[in-house]
Amino acid sequence: MSFLWSNLGQVWNLTVSHVWLSAIPIVVGFLLSLPIGWLANRSRVSRPVLLTLGGILYAIPSLPLFFAMPALIGTKILDPVNVVVALTIYAVALMVRTTADALASVPGDVVQSATAIGFSAWRRFWTVELPLAGPVLLAGLRVVSVSTVSLVSVGALLGVPNLGQLFTDGLNRYYPEEVAVGIILIMVVALVFDLVLVLLGRLLLPWSRLDKSTRRLRRSAAMKAVTGA
Repeated sequence: MSFLWSNLGQVWNLTVSHVWLSAIPIVVGFLLSLPIGWLANRSRVSRPVLLTLGGILYAIPSLPLFFAMPALIGTKILDPVNVVVALTIYAVALMVRTTADALASVPGDVVQSATAIGFSAWRRFWTVELPLAGPVLLAGLRVVSVSTVSLVSVGALLGVPNLGQLFTDGLNRYYPEEVAVGIILIMVVALVFDLVLVLLGRLLLPWSRLDKSTRRLRRSAAMKAVTGA
């Protein structure tokens, strides 16, 4: 890894840029997907429209979308905002379906009970539906995280600094070690993001661990009953 040690400062700057270009779309995409997913879950008319639109948006090739951003939002071709906006669109496109499915997975009797004791729709969403949908949302967000971290590298073709530049420079110079460093570091960033999300899930969704423990106990009891142990 002589390339890494010889260019540690440059690689660090590219890594920091890659992290920021990944983190902003993940967070913004998640926040935007909540109201859209809620609407898709609430309305039988809007659900197929919103989910189909999300599928169409995610099917757009990333490179043409990145190049189209300056014309769509009025930025310069080298502006990192182009990458952030494009990746936010992809994040929303993925998370809308996950959000709708997560909210739909909340037991109907729980929602009815919350309504019966006087919870408003707003309070019921934030204190009942969203927490119970949390594990499914987290699973979807982890997928978005990995997808976003990998897609950021395409921005290097526009001249936006990130770890993808190690690909383009390494290929242009026939320097496979530089390409390998870029691939490994992007994998490391993706793993770190995933680890952070898992830790946040354990911190913010402790009841999901209880649910898993309960399911394991039930499976164990069932096996004992079947085997007669």
